[in-house]
Amino acid sequence: MPVISRLASIILRIAEIGFAAVVAGVIGHHLARVHHSSANVDWWPESRWIYTEVIAGISILLGLIWLIPFSSGFFSWPLDVLISFAWFAAFGVLVDWLKRQGCGSPWIWRFGGGSACGQWRAAEAFSFLSAILWLVSGIVGIWFTFRVRPSTTDGSRRRRWGRSNV
Repeated sequence: MPVISRLASIILRIAEIGFAAVVAGVIGHHLARVHHSSANVDWWPESRWIYTEVIAGISILLGLIWLIPFSSGFFSWPLDVLISFAWFAAFGVLVDWLKRQGCGSPWIWRFGGGSACGQWRAAEAFSFLSAILWLVSGIVGIWFTFRVRPSTTDGSRRRRWGRSNV
C-alpha cells in the first residue's frame, strides 16, 4: 500500500505544480501589463492578484521540494492543508473581483476567445482546482501518517521509530 500512496502523492504534486504555474502565468502576465501601462490603476485589485501570485509561487516551490519521494514528505500534511486554505482564499478574492467586472457567474468556466474574462476565469478555475488538490494531498498525508500498521510475523505490533515490544 505505501507504493500506491507514494504514486498518488507524486501525481498530486505534479498536478499542483502545473495548476499553480497556470495561475502564476495568467496573473503575472496581467500584473506585468498593468505595471507597464500609463493608465491610472485602482490599486485594490492588485493586492488580490499579488496575494494569489505569492500563493502560486509558494505552491510551486513546495510542490517541487515535496516532489522528491521521501516518506518524510507525507508528514507535511499540516502545511498541505494550510496551503489548501490559502488557495481557497485566493479563489474567493478572485471570485469577488470577477463579480465586479461583469463577467457573469463565477461557476461558468469558459476559457476560450482570448477575452480578459476568459483569462480570469482560467485563473479562478485553476486556483479552485489547486485548492482541492492540496486538500487531497493533505488527506493522503494524513492517511499515510495514521494508517494501521500490519503486525510482525510473531504477532506483536511494530512501534514507530523501530522500537520493538520487549
